[in-house]
Amino acid sequence: MNAVYTFADLANWERVTAGEPGPLRLAVLGDPVAHSASPPMQNAALAACGIAARYCRLHIRPEEFTAALRLLAERGFIGVNCTIPHKGAALAAVDEADEHAHRAAGVNTIVFHDDGKIRGFSTDGPGLARAVREQLGADLRDLRVLVLGAGGGAGRAVAMQCACDGARALTLINRSPEKLQPLHDAIAAFYPVGALSIGPWTEPALAHAIEVSDLIVNCSALGMQPDDPSPIPAALLAARHLLYDTIYTADRTPLMRAADTAGARSANGLAMLLHQGALAFENWFHRPAPLDVMRAALVAHPR
Repeated sequence: MNAVYTFADLANWERVTAGEPGPLRLAVLGDPVAHSASPPMQNAALAACGIAARYCRLHIRPEEFTAALRLLAERGFIGVNCTIPHKGAALAAVDEADEHAHRAAGVNTIVFHDDGKIRGFSTDGPGLARAVREQLGADLRDLRVLVLGAGGGAGRAVAMQCACDGARALTLINRSPEKLQPLHDAIAAFYPVGALSIGPWTEPALAHAIEVSDLIVNCSALGMQPDDPSPIPAALLAARHLLYDTIYTADRTPLMRAADTAGARSANGLAMLLHQGALAFENWFHRPAPLDVMRAALVAHPR
C-alpha cells in the first residue's frame, strides 16, 4: 500500500489503487498525514473482523477538503477520519453531527451513508475519558483537571469532555490566553462558572493551577520533539498528581519524565489514539472494535 495518497489520486482511484491487497474504503485525511498511526491500527481491526476493506492515508489540503469528501462518497468509501487541519471544516461539511462534535467544534470521524447523508462524530473527548480510566484508574468526574494548550482543537475536545463528564473543577491554560474566552463561554453555558477558570501560560499561573489540580492533560505540541523541555517543570509536580500527555510519538515524553522525577503517575497519548479509533470503528461498522488487536498494532508501529 502506498504510504500516502493525494487528492489527485482520487480522480483515478481504481487505477491508482489496483495493486492494493483489498479495496481502500477508509482513510485518514490530513495536511500533513504521513505520520499517522491510524492505518496499521485500523487495518489490523479490519483483518481481525474479516471485513473486506482497507484503510489508507490521504494528504488533502484545506482547499481540497470539500471536493475530496464528495469524491470519497462517490467512490464508495465507508468513512474517514479527519485530523489537523480539517476537523472544523468537517463539522461544516457534514449533514448531521453528534453532540460531542458540536461542543468540540470539530469532527474527527465521518460516516458516508447509503441514503447520501454524511454524518460526523467527535471521538477525541470520549477517547480521552476512556484512556484516563484505563491508564490512570480515574474518572474525569472525580478530578480537578488542568488542560494545557486548551486553545487548539484537541484541547477544546478534551476540555469539553471534562466539563460534560462533570469534572470537579476545570482550569484551561494557553500561551495565547485570548483564544480561551470563546471556549470558556461555551463551557460556562452548562458547567458551573465557579469551578471554571482560564489563564495565561506563565509560571505563577501554572504553579497555582497545578497546586489546585489532580489531573494534568497536555494538549500542546511541547514534547513532540525529542529535545523539547517538559511543559511543566518537575519541581511543580507532586506524587499525588496524575498526568496525561496526548502526545504518542514517544513511549516516555518529556512531561512523563518530569512526572517520574516527582514520583507521579503518567501515560502517553497512545491509549487516547486507541480509544478514539475504536469508537470511530464502531461508528462505521456498528460492532465492538477488537481493542486488543488494535492496541498490539499501535505498540508495534514505529514512532
